[in-house]
Amino acid sequence: MQPTDTTATERILADRARYVARGANTPQLVVESAEGSRITDVDGRTFVDFAGGIGCQNTGHRHPVVVEAIREQLDRYLHQCVMVGTYAPYVDLCRRLAELSPCAGGEQRSLLVNSGAEAVENAVKIARVATGRPAVVVFDGAFHGRTLLAMTMTSKVRPYKAGFGPFAPEVYRAPAPYPYHGVSADDSLAALEHLFKADVDPTAVACVVLETVQGEGGFVAMPPDYPARLLELCQAHGILYVADEVQSGVGRTGKMWAMEHYDGVQPDLLVSGKSIGGGLPLAAVTGGAEVVDAVPPGGLGGTFGGNPISCAAALAVLDVVTEPGFLPAAAELGVTLRSRLEGVASRHEDIGEVRGLGPMLAFEFVERTPERAQAVVAAAFERGLVLLSCGLYGNVIRLLPALTISPEELDEGLALLEESLAA
Repeated sequence: MQPTDTTATERILADRARYVARGANTPQLVVESAEGSRITDVDGRTFVDFAGGIGCQNTGHRHPVVVEAIREQLDRYLHQCVMVGTYAPYVDLCRRLAELSPCAGGEQRSLLVNSGAEAVENAVKIARVATGRPAVVVFDGAFHGRTLLAMTMTSKVRPYKAGFGPFAPEVYRAPAPYPYHGVSADDSLAALEHLFKADVDPTAVACVVLETVQGEGGFVAMPPDYPARLLELCQAHGILYVADEVQSGVGRTGKMWAMEHYDGVQPDLLVSGKSIGGGLPLAAVTGGAEVVDAVPPGGLGGTFGGNPISCAAALAVLDVVTEPGFLPAAAELGVTLRSRLEGVASRHEDIGEVRGLGPMLAFEFVERTPERAQAVVAAAFERGLVLLSCGLYGNVIRLLPALTISPEELDEGLALLEESLAA
């Protein structure tokens, strides 16, 4: 029997240690409820949320429009499997994604799945069938998921890859632009050209997969000229360009898709996820019909992909994000947040760079070790702020507040962040 003087948090964490797989790492936060930009734990402590379930709450926790859409769908049916019976929420969501798609190719098609990793893997499957080629090119700093192919494509050994090999074949890697560490767009493109000479014939490459803003890699936004030049290189070799917008999409950068910051650049396929489901499991692959429909009937699917409850939530999320004032307000949040973070950085010499796109922002510590970032995350938690670190060296603090956060909550969160840095 557990002691009666323990807290609810301590009791649940003790049970977690007893019953939950050790590899599923978690912090000390035990959630009781969440609303908007705040989380309340089982002992009544409240937190300002700058994590959003790792970028899944762009519209905030339990947005009322999303909750109502879920309730309405609950009264109809919970599950059908789109391979058994077609249902309107799946079709309607694919229509909305077509209307919002930044991709090339005229008529747009979408496949709905459960997670970003599943969407990435299906994008590769589609690209391989459409081109008849096996190879995939990815980049340093990438995070594409934890399933076998997506994990192979991911560029961080610990904790994501160590001990899990052998990995999927025909995955090749090149440096991504990272100006703060001296890797320019020119350097990255030259490395790709070298890759095509040294490691893989470009005529064997089905697709290049790139996060428009690298997430786990440290919120590194692609330089302004890079996506267009990469697309030109891909087109010269008949390679498809896959934009991974699992974390950077659905308004996170102040536009519906981060690709929209790069004028005239239309990827062949776009992968979305995280915030599109409003907190429910959902992801998608979207692209032109000529590419997506290269896969014959039955070649794509899954039991729960495009679950009707998740689709209903996503339709509501897209309604919210496409309201006339939502994205301009998100862009303005980005301006405010960058200005405030640059002020913070000016007072802390160990912060080397503030970077990102719109309100998808982070700052990197000069020292390439994780201890400083870990200490800040821990100090923030003690003060009532939920933060996440990231980066290959774990030395980056990323900020993912709800795009609906109030000015007062933003002020409170940033004050707690600065206290945590000073601690």
